[in-house]
Amino acid sequence: MSIYQHYREEERPFIDQILSWMEQVERTYQPRVTDFLDPREQLIFRQLLGGQSELQWAFSGGADAAERKRGIIAPLYDAVADSDFDIVMLVATYPVKFVSLEHRDVMGAFMSLGIDRRKLGDISVQDGVMQLFTTADIAVYIRANLTEVKRAKVNWELADSSQFRHEQAEWMQMEASVSSLRLDAVMKELYRMSRQQASLNIQKGLVKVNFKTVEDVSYPLAEGDLISLRGKGRGKLTEVKGTTKKDKQRITLEKLK
Repeated sequence: MSIYQHYREEERPFIDQILSWMEQVERTYQPRVTDFLDPREQLIFRQLLGGQSELQWAFSGGADAAERKRGIIAPLYDAVADSDFDIVMLVATYPVKFVSLEHRDVMGAFMSLGIDRRKLGDISVQDGVMQLFTTADIAVYIRANLTEVKRAKVNWELADSSQFRHEQAEWMQMEASVSSLRLDAVMKELYRMSRQQASLNIQKGLVKVNFKTVEDVSYPLAEGDLISLRGKGRGKLTEVKGTTKKDKQRITLEKLK
């Protein structure tokens, strides 16, 4: 039975990378650290590493409640420390009286510099303060090159990760039964809209799954997937509980209030 049958076609390169690193760590006895992973990638990572008798693994996102985390694969006898993840926190202030910044403004600034999203961890933007987790080498590049965000001059400094302020997020949990785990079917329940409305939003390119735009209404979702609809906020497919007597999928969803 192929391991790939449990995952999406587009997830194969990520799976291959992790399997390759597992083989390398077993052969060379040298640990390997991933980029920052979204919740779905973290789930795959755990599933691939679960039950390994010669390897150990761990996550760190810089803060205990971090959503995006780096994974490490190490020989069983190694002592894994926080420093092995090479995560640092940067902070910058901006004048709230003169400019209003949102999370997407900061992300846009990073993308304009060609910084891959996988190189960045959690980002917080609130009360005139921007904070983010990244790796030590990327932090050097950011400090030298990202000097302005939406016309606001910024000066990034290294800071203690214990000072990270998570953006206040309150998740509302809901139970639902869906005919399938298709994106349009799950969105219908998550955003309380018709399936036709969900399909139109997807086809217009307004929907992202795990931070990537998806325009296929039949795109199959899985546990841990993050879903966002422009102007309607974020949600996630928390759990797939099984099948009802009427052959529907019982699921748990969460949506940001």
